[in-house]
Amino acid sequence: MSEPRADAEAFLALTDKIARDRGFGTAGYKGTCLRRRIAVRMRARGTNDYTEYSHVLDEDPAEYDQLIDALTIHVTKLFRNADVWHYVREQLLPALWDSSAPALHCWVAGCSSGEEAYTLAVLWHDLLTERGERHRRSRVRLVATDIDGASLEAARRGRYAESAFAEMPTVWRERYFDATGSARPEVREWLTVVKHDMLQDAPPAAPLHLVTCRNVVIYFDRDAQTALWQRVHDALAPGGVLVLGKVETLLGPSRTLFDVVDQRHRVFRRR
Repeated sequence: MSEPRADAEAFLALTDKIARDRGFGTAGYKGTCLRRRIAVRMRARGTNDYTEYSHVLDEDPAEYDQLIDALTIHVTKLFRNADVWHYVREQLLPALWDSSAPALHCWVAGCSSGEEAYTLAVLWHDLLTERGERHRRSRVRLVATDIDGASLEAARRGRYAESAFAEMPTVWRERYFDATGSARPEVREWLTVVKHDMLQDAPPAAPLHLVTCRNVVIYFDRDAQTALWQRVHDALAPGGVLVLGKVETLLGPSRTLFDVVDQRHRVFRRR
């Protein structure tokens, strides 16, 4: 059964309002996912329709923080799907380090509260320690981005509950995080954490040599995915690498922009 016309118009008015008031563009999100997440906040505030919820946003601007939090995805942990990260450490980072690029720009897109960004920082630090080249760490530029302000603040703090370390090797847990779960300065200060809208903004650096974007794009519709991967392709250096992990993949015309490096871990290289 299709959505009643009045509700469809009210829903469009609400999403336009969110974009206008908070700069959070929703056009590229899958409609069913967007409606489901807005409905969570509507139930929490006891509202029955989109127009009524729009009035709540006018009367209580703090509700916007709760809404944006509901619309963004925050399921993450350090070394999530650890075999993907072991592949990155053993196969991708050494090849990048041995390349001729004077600076290596790495982007963790949709970083949420920062666990995957710190994972990448740990792996880089471990590689440079192994090679006795920590003094050259400034060659690697690590940027982590998200659209949600609260998530970005958590990423900047870099302090995590013990449950976030479930998949992280103990040796790295003890080496790079203290007893409170806080990232040590050598990795925390390496990260640049900035606000970024993947659906609207250009990539935060170029040329990029490594992009990780995991468990984010599956919530975007096909057109938004196609536009995003074109921007990523254009920002990647020739031969630059995109890591999606096991959940995401490239669809449609996006597949023509990249060569498969490892199908199991969804690793692709710019053509």
